[in-house]
Amino acid sequence: MSEIEAVPERVKLFGKWEFIGVEIRDPSLKKYISLKPIYVPHTGGRHEHRRFGKAEVPIVERLMNKLMLPGRNTGKKHLAYNIVSKAFDIIYLKTKKNPIQVLVRAIENAAPREETTRIMYGGIVYHVAVDVAPQRRVDLALKFITEGARIAAFNNPKPIEECLADEIIAAANNDPKSYAIRKKEEIERIALSSR
Repeated sequence: MSEIEAVPERVKLFGKWEFIGVEIRDPSLKKYISLKPIYVPHTGGRHEHRRFGKAEVPIVERLMNKLMLPGRNTGKKHLAYNIVSKAFDIIYLKTKKNPIQVLVRAIENAAPREETTRIMYGGIVYHVAVDVAPQRRVDLALKFITEGARIAAFNNPKPIEECLADEIIAAANNDPKSYAIRKKEEIERIALSSR
């Protein structure tokens, strides 16, 4: 009798994209970009009640959650799932690279390193430049990427999947045409002027 050896199958996102080989260059963001292999990016809010719990949520799911934000799309996770899945296919067709790697690179490039905060001294408000915490850097990068895609798709025949793919590719290439890169540079410029 010959026994058939069961070969463990690698976990692939959407059944297509592998997490193996995806590298995070920015050492400060390593802890906050979760690349834990998953089939379906849907944790169901199990991170909610733990401090820094969102750091353990897969980065693709965090992108989907950011897409659900404005009025009409609130809570429609399946819609966000389909948008991200199609956008990843478009990214692969355009770049021939793993879309997860392209997303990680886009987040690294779109994350602002410095911003301003308000400090009050005796009724007078000062804007002071401060370093941005790594968790907030990831949050802001995801916000800018999804905001850019939403703005590009609004009143435009181009579907949101294409707009999201274009925004991620542009941010990954550090292209100044990207909304996320423009926002990051604007925030850093304001911070530089208020040092």
